[in-house]
Amino acid sequence: MFQLDLKNRKSIYEQVVDNLKELIITGVINPEDKLPSVRDLSKQLTVNPNTIQKAYRSLEFQGYIYTVTGLGTFALRPAENKIDEAMVLTIKEKIRSEIKELLYLGVSFSDAQKILEDLMLERGGWK
Repeated sequence: MFQLDLKNRKSIYEQVVDNLKELIITGVINPEDKLPSVRDLSKQLTVNPNTIQKAYRSLEFQGYIYTVTGLGTFALRPAENKIDEAMVLTIKEKIRSEIKELLYLGVSFSDAQKILEDLMLERGGWK
């Protein structure tokens, strides 16, 4: 599924959340696909099951997955017409910070703009 980087500054929990989000966002995990159980994923990644459970709870709170008691955890269909303004602001701040870093590193404004455009067009099916 994915691997964790033990030398990464991010905690294991954050890495699990980020990796699962990436798989869902990019369509590797499709809506309604069943995710591995907490126990199975913890064995695959060799981490504590509580870490996986915490990551699943966070992803459920953020609207990426849902759990059906007795059946498992599934990827959620993207919400239509339901925009979480707080999440949009958080992401906007992350983008702002990354653009500032690009400019600090000497990337020109037009090159930074081109990078953003390329990233937006990178995945053909984005709406």
